[in-house]
Amino acid sequence: MRFAVVGERREWSEPVGVAEEGATIRPNAVEAEARRRKTLLHLDEWQMREYVTGRPVPENVQQLCRQIELAAEALIRMQTIPADFADDLYWPRQW
Repeated sequence: MRFAVVGERREWSEPVGVAEEGATIRPNAVEAEARRRKTLLHLDEWQMREYVTGRPVPENVQQLCRQIELAAEALIRMQTIPADFADDLYWPRQW
C-alpha cells in the first residue's frame, strides 16, 4: 500500500479489499476505484457549484476526470486486469 497526504487529507492508494494474486478482478471493482478517485476531486461539489452559479467546473478538474475514465476503460479492456489495479501506476496523478 502507498500512503499520501494531499492537502489536509490522508489517503491510501489502494482500497482495503485488494484482490490476491491469481484472483479474477471484475470490471465493477475498477469502476469503483475510478469513482473513489473522482470523489477525491470533490466532483459533486464542483458540479453543484456549476448548477447554482453557472460557473463551469475548472478545466483541470474536468481533464483529470476524463483521464480517470480513460484509465478505467483501458484497465477494463485488458484481457486480465492486474491484481494491483488500484496502484497509482495505472492512474493519472492527482496532485
